[in-house]
Order: sequence, then structure tokens, then C-alpha cells
Amino acid sequence: MGVIVTPVTVSPILRRPDRRFLLSVYHLLRERYGHARWWPGESAFEVCLGAILTQNTSWSNVEKALGVLRRRGLLSFQALRKLPSTRIAPLIRSSGTYRVKARRIASFLAFLEDYGGRPRALARETLPEVRTKLLRVKGIGPETADSILLYAAGLPVFVIDAYTRRIFFRLGLLNGQESYAEIQALFAANLPRDAGLFNDYHAQIVRLGKEVCRTRPRCGDCPLEGRCLKRGL
Repeated sequence: MGVIVTPVTVSPILRRPDRRFLLSVYHLLRERYGHARWWPGESAFEVCLGAILTQNTSWSNVEKALGVLRRRGLLSFQALRKLPSTRIAPLIRSSGTYRVKARRIASFLAFLEDYGGRPRALARETLPEVRTKLLRVKGIGPETADSILLYAAGLPVFVIDAYTRRIFFRLGLLNGQESYAEIQALFAANLPRDAGLFNDYHAQIVRLGKEVCRTRPRCGDCPLEGRCLKRGL
């Protein structure tokens, strides 16, 4: 199984992507931080909601919205599917653009109905097939879709986010102009196709991006200091 992606074209001035380099980055992060045990969520369904709610906002705002739903007993497909988007919207106000996100949640719930309301059931189809279907859901883009497929359904797809772009640009692996699909293809071609590895690797990237490789990086605290070309700095 795999995602149909566009071949990567990397500028010759950049570090050549290879399996050893990408795995060495992962092992250095894992050695520093340990296993991430991520994404935060008590159920696969909660992971799906979090992936939608986190669009263009901080995770702290998402946690507030999920907390409201939890206290109302609405953190399940069965409970939330009964509500129209106009009822969902005020409950997720803290997540920002809450009316838009409520409509996106309603569209996703309608999609999930074909799978009995169970995100794990997405894995009964091939990855390219279910990913194509999920991307047709209004408001679900590649990063949100892949987060759902990896963290909720357990399918081996690598999630690309802003942290990935920033870190691997600075490491010299990206030239900064690649599309989502091109970066994803780079990881898919050079890593074992393993959902557990993809899960933890992306989580390590997120932690490094939040704590160390910020817009103004803390290079002295970075476990990748010896490998980084510091492009753009």
C-alpha cells in the first residue's frame, strides 16, 4: 500500500536524501526525547476531531474545545452525529473559525458513517483508495487527512507539516519550494513503510519544532546540531 505521489526534484546544492540520513535524524531525536506516544487523544474518534480542530490554531485551543465536548458527553460518533453543525459550532468556539470547523466536522461525520462511525475501519481499504475518498470531504486537506489516516486508522502515511518543512530545510534536505506530495514522497522512498515509525518520527519532529527549531532556533539545545547545515540562518 502507498500514496500515489509526484517524484521529488531536489536542487543539486542540497544534501542528497537517503535512508541512512533520515533514519539517523530519527534515532538522534528518539535518543534525546524517548518514544513520543503521540497523538494526544483518548480514542481514535477524538484524534479525528483534533486533526480537524487544530487547523490554523494552537493545540491549547483545541484542548479547550475537546474538553467542552467531553464534559457534554459528546466525544463519540454516535453522540455528535445527531447534532447539526449549528449546534456543534458554539461548543468548539475556542478552536477559532468555529462555524467553518463545525461544518467540516459535520461533513467528516457523514463520511465516517460509511465506516460505521469507526475510524479504525478506514484501514479496511487500501491507503490510496481511502485517502482519495477522505480528501473529497469538504475542508479536509492533505495534512488533516494524513493525520487521521496515520494516528486514528493506523495506516502508514507520513504527515508533513510546517515543522517538517522548517527542520528539513535547515538540515539541507529541502530547497523550500517542494509541494506537500513531493516532501511526502521523499520520506516514503527513504524510510521503511511502517505506521509505528511514521507515527513516532512525526511526533519527534513536532517536539523539536516546538521546543528547539523555532522561528528563532535554540541551536545549542538541538540533538541534530552536528548534522544541521543551518540553511536560512
